[in-house]
Amino acid sequence: MSLNYLLDENVDPSYKAEMLTRNPDLIIWCVGEPEAPSRGTLDPEILKWCEEYNFILVTNNRKSMPVHLTDHLAEGCHIPGIFLLNAKLSIGQNIRQLIFIAEASFDAEYQDQIVHLREIV
Repeated sequence: MSLNYLLDENVDPSYKAEMLTRNPDLIIWCVGEPEAPSRGTLDPEILKWCEEYNFILVTNNRKSMPVHLTDHLAEGCHIPGIFLLNAKLSIGQNIRQLIFIAEASFDAEYQDQIVHLREIV
């Protein structure tokens, strides 16, 4: 597995616990943990951190994150990716998507993209 996830501070902490229960090999950090950006870090700084440490950001920030990504890319920077949780899916469905993506993805498959999670049919 090559994907590392950084959960935004507004993502329910149960995501990390449940994902690691289902797949303990995943690397998942949360904003506010000692190794990760501190709580209250501005989104542009989180994107820079994700680029430096090769983490995909998992967030529910649909409103401003596209703007921050556009600005980040305009500065000549890159990011491994941003995954937007789907409010219409249950936590379990979002978790299944994140685990599936981590297990089935290629390196750099989501670079510089925002991916909206959706129901698997």
